[in-house]
Amino acid sequence: MRTGRGWLTAAALTVGLTAIGTATGAGPASAESNGGVRVMPLGDSITEGTQVPGGYRIGLWQRMAAGGYRVDLVGTQFNGPASLGDHDHEGHPGWRIDQIDANITGWLQATTPHTVLLHIGTNDVLQNNNLATAPNRLSTLIDHITATAPNAEVFVATIIPLGSAGQETAGRAFNAAIPGIVQRNVNAGRHVHLVDMHAALTSADLIDGIHPTAGGYDKMAATWFAALRSVAGSIGSPGNPPASSTLVSAASGRCLDVPGSSTVNGTQPIIWACSGAANQRWTITGQTVQSLAKCLDAPTNATAGTKVQLWDCSGAANQRWNLNASGTISNAQFGLCLDVSGSGTANGTPVILWTCTTAANQRWTRG
Repeated sequence: MRTGRGWLTAAALTVGLTAIGTATGAGPASAESNGGVRVMPLGDSITEGTQVPGGYRIGLWQRMAAGGYRVDLVGTQFNGPASLGDHDHEGHPGWRIDQIDANITGWLQATTPHTVLLHIGTNDVLQNNNLATAPNRLSTLIDHITATAPNAEVFVATIIPLGSAGQETAGRAFNAAIPGIVQRNVNAGRHVHLVDMHAALTSADLIDGIHPTAGGYDKMAATWFAALRSVAGSIGSPGNPPASSTLVSAASGRCLDVPGSSTVNGTQPIIWACSGAANQRWTITGQTVQSLAKCLDAPTNATAGTKVQLWDCSGAANQRWNLNASGTISNAQFGLCLDVSGSGTANGTPVILWTCTTAANQRWTRG
């Protein structure tokens, strides 16, 4: 495995919020390594993250980091935002099963993954490439993976839905063969596992009829994570998750607070005298900020003056935040900062979104 970007733990990479940024690479790049369990995301543009760079890998990485799993994503490709702590993968836009198969042995030998996440076949459907024999090609690919890496845990996903009715029908026919392929490998004593990814999404989760929205990719992430956790050792053992902390306003010395410890969607945080209670504890994972198992959220079409709120976590851009060198916390989608309304300092003053100014009522420290 290539090295050169430092040895970092997943938790260390995700404890703090990071600035907006996307790392891309058309070819091999210096790999990021933390010495953890090596996991190869393998497939096509859905693995690469077309439409949402990083794709499901963002939410998967954040879940693994939050759970204290030390994981090293591997592959010859490299892309994704700063909120993705490890950008390595083996996702190739436009590629079919046979193209992945032609290269898989070399990739596995170069990166020696312990776990492989395989989602492939979408382009065979889109290109109408000998669909009757597509399951046979998938079976051959899995044979080559298990022969090259016989001790690896191989998770084989059904392909996600497609927007075109005709292509969706073809995709379902392809998917129908996958459980039998997986079972044949299980019967042979191989470490192959079925993941029903098709059931995790609907056509409403697609941005262009093929690729998921941010929310759709996050559903994929949740499905992969559940599958990985069901197989002991596939991502190692959980360690200590990121610690929570308070967020203290520089203007008042008061803490960002969930009023009444409410977990109702739409609850607007306030400032209140710091107590260290759970409703003042915030966990930062990647670019998400959570309290009481809810995510800090900028409402749809937010403008200066819109309230900030708590909402069910979705992984969407309006729930991603940047911790800036100035001490401000800005929303990744709208570029607005967390602001104590009217520069207030009293208990109960609401927190809103406002144009970033770096004034004291927009600066926060972690306590």
